Amino acid sequence: MCSKIKRNMIDLCGLNNVQNEAVRSIDGPNLIIAGAGSGKTRVLTYKIAYMLDNGVKPSEIMALTFTNKAAGQMKTRIAELVGTQKAARLRMGTFHSIFARILREYADLLGFPKNFTIYDTSDSKNAIRHCIKELKLDEKTYKPGLVLSRISSAKNHLATAANYMNSPAAIDKDRSCGREKICEIYSMYANKCKKEGVMDFDDILLYMNILLRDFPQVTEKLQSEISYILVDEYQDTNTAQYYIVRKLAQKHQNITVVGDDSQSIYAFRGAKIDNIINFKKRDYPQAKTFRLEQNYRSTQTIVNAANSLIANNENRLPKSCFSQGEQGEKIGLMPCSSDREEAQSVVSAISKKIYADKAPYNAFAILYRTNSQSRVLEEALRKRNFPYKIYAGHSFYERKEIKDLLAYLRLILNRNDDEAFGRVINFPPRKIGDTTLERLRNAAQNEHVSMLDSLRLPNLESYDIKSATRARLVQFADMMDLFAKMADTADAYELVLTIIKNSGLKSHLEEDFTIEGTTRLQNVMELLNGVKEFVEKENEILKELGRSDEKVLLSAFMENVSLMTDSDKEDDPDDNNKIHLMTVHSSKGLEFPYVYIVGMEENLFPSQMSQMEVNGVEEERRLFYVALTRAEKYLNLSYAKSRFINGNLVNTSPSRFLEEIGEEYMEDAPVRSMFPKRQKEERPLHYTPDPAKLVRVDSAQVNFSPEDSSSVSSSDLNPGDVVLHGVFGEGEIIAMEGTGPQAKATVNFKKAGKKVLLMKFAKLTKLS
Repeated sequence: MCSKIKRNMIDLCGLNNVQNEAVRSIDGPNLIIAGAGSGKTRVLTYKIAYMLDNGVKPSEIMALTFTNKAAGQMKTRIAELVGTQKAARLRMGTFHSIFARILREYADLLGFPKNFTIYDTSDSKNAIRHCIKELKLDEKTYKPGLVLSRISSAKNHLATAANYMNSPAAIDKDRSCGREKICEIYSMYANKCKKEGVMDFDDILLYMNILLRDFPQVTEKLQSEISYILVDEYQDTNTAQYYIVRKLAQKHQNITVVGDDSQSIYAFRGAKIDNIINFKKRDYPQAKTFRLEQNYRSTQTIVNAANSLIANNENRLPKSCFSQGEQGEKIGLMPCSSDREEAQSVVSAISKKIYADKAPYNAFAILYRTNSQSRVLEEALRKRNFPYKIYAGHSFYERKEIKDLLAYLRLILNRNDDEAFGRVINFPPRKIGDTTLERLRNAAQNEHVSMLDSLRLPNLESYDIKSATRARLVQFADMMDLFAKMADTADAYELVLTIIKNSGLKSHLEEDFTIEGTTRLQNVMELLNGVKEFVEKENEILKELGRSDEKVLLSAFMENVSLMTDSDKEDDPDDNNKIHLMTVHSSKGLEFPYVYIVGMEENLFPSQMSQMEVNGVEEERRLFYVALTRAEKYLNLSYAKSRFINGNLVNTSPSRFLEEIGEEYMEDAPVRSMFPKRQKEERPLHYTPDPAKLVRVDSAQVNFSPEDSSSVSSSDLNPGDVVLHGVFGEGEIIAMEGTGPQAKATVNFKKAGKKVLLMKFAKLTKLS
């Protein structure tokens, strides 16, 4: 029944019955299970507006999202419904932005300065590279990206460097891979960050947990201030996020989570599907459940096909999505002889659709499982002169000239940020080479000061730094001190403009007359435009709040930029009219009238690696479900019977997922005999980790990934045999245990280290 709220008369008539009920349920725990295209953002937006209109104070509401873009769009819509003044006072943003703000307020309790800076991934890799070098370890063995991934996983499971160092399970796993010193790298990296007043993205969640754990007075204050918590995309939360939200909601229990377990596809980043699966069963038995099942995006055929696929997952919350839109075309199926033919066929099919439906290029998306699949597609598109864009390509904020300018801004706010110092001390060139930089690093360490402060050390010449070089260093220090002084009073735009001119950046880039040089200068000026837009937008908010006399300082802009997610960083300027190419992971949250999913083959989609992990195939099936539900009008699936993999032509078979879609929804219903006979996947519904492999942090259990288990049986193997595995490569069997279906082999692989494989699932080829 349609009705209106009394005060501002917010119209809820556009909501369906379940959406309406979910919006009106304010108090207590609420679980909103939102199927693909069911209007979850609309529900969350209206729910917050409804709360504000019914007397809840903006400051009492905390709304957490995964991207700044999502938070910004919701905040804009809420402002339209209840006014800018109310919307501006909301605690709404990403987990990292909201918690970073809280951490700045209590930074001194954790031993950090309030103006701590935040490392992005490349900053963290550089810092870890320095740690590896200082520990005299081989960078080929201890690849910075791999080490960072391991440290990130530990932090997301609430394991500090000390926890990690004292975890036999973690150390044993690293030792089995030939990297037993990761614990020492983690410890050095953590100390380096603390000393320089820096956090990385994972630290924000880790230290927020530590703050809530170790300072009960802070916890009580936050719990009293925050009466209502709303979490978007709850299926993507990890262990650290789960514990923070649970702790903050403990007092009032007014928590609303919105998500879709069928779209939980980020386990590799630490996301825990159990957080949403067990929300009612484990955490809030009294929770009200609302199922948003009507899909407003796709045709009935696409929705029904997606339902038939995801029904094969056992670990899921019950829901049955439906569409009241048109029936729509059946799903196309395109068998091809090779990956090259597949690319050509897809492009030809798109060409026909463009001609037949008079559709623009940007109505089309080609989705694939791995980035490497884009090459042959790009070639086929170029041959037809079709414009295209690779989504999730090189981000604007990852370009060298942008990172250089941002490093200046970071160093101005935090003079202890040695990574930022190393990036800007000789850019633009100041005749300060790597040798001088290394000597400065030694001086800073020996004298217990930051690298920026080391420039003014009276004994700098004792570190073999010549007087001419020292004069240039002091000149740089004077310039940075001047910028830092301005940062306290000048608005962000005025300061950044001064830095671009006075640092020599602008004149240096202007001297390069190449196309690349011109582009770099344009990028720097585009960032300046971004600062100006940010300042103008913030000034409007301050005006609404009656604080027009306040300046929008650099610190506010840098917090906004530092905490941008990959999704927020996407190059957005005029995609104009281009076909979109992207991985399925990148497509989440997007929608297109016409979608083509390529590479539907076993060991590609689902990936071979997924078949060696507990519930890995279920995650891949959810990923395919996400791919299917991106389509609005038309969906086409294709596979190749042979594909070049690592330079070799390999025969492939169709993906099991094609078989799982109801035949009635397929244009050319696949003949079932074309699929190889498969036994039903033998896997536990819920994996219970070995307690010996857990590190306990307060009430949190930290699981450092159990051993991999593979997918096909093998026999007559003995210790000492050399074997080949499809993913892990060559290795030697060092132990066998158990018999029959429970037989296991422990294999020491040359590159992947020690793995324990269940023989009934393991594809092993005996070499000797």
